[in-house]
Amino acid sequence: MVVGVGTVELFIPEARSLKDKRSVVRSVVQRVQNQFHISVAEVESLDVLQTATIGFAVVTNDSRLANSILSKVVDAVEGYYLAEVTRSDLEVLHV
Repeated sequence: MVVGVGTVELFIPEARSLKDKRSVVRSVVQRVQNQFHISVAEVESLDVLQTATIGFAVVTNDSRLANSILSKVVDAVEGYYLAEVTRSDLEVLHV
C-alpha cells in the first residue's frame, strides 16, 4: 500500500476576517475534493488571519500514481487563483 500525503500553505492577502479566510479555505477544499476525490482538510494555522495550511492524502498501490496526484493537486490549487501558494510539501510512504 502506498500513501501520498501533502500540505499546501496558502497566503490570503484579501482576508480581513476569519470569515473571509474560511470562505477561501472552504472553496479550495471543496474544489480539490470534487476534482480529485481525495481527503482534504485545513490542518494548521486555523486562527491565523491570512495564512492557511491545507492537508491532503491519497491511498493507492502505485507510488508514481500517488506522486502524480499530489503534484496535480498543488498545480490545481495554484490554478484556482484564490490564494497564493507559499509552500508545498509532498511525501509518498510505502506502508
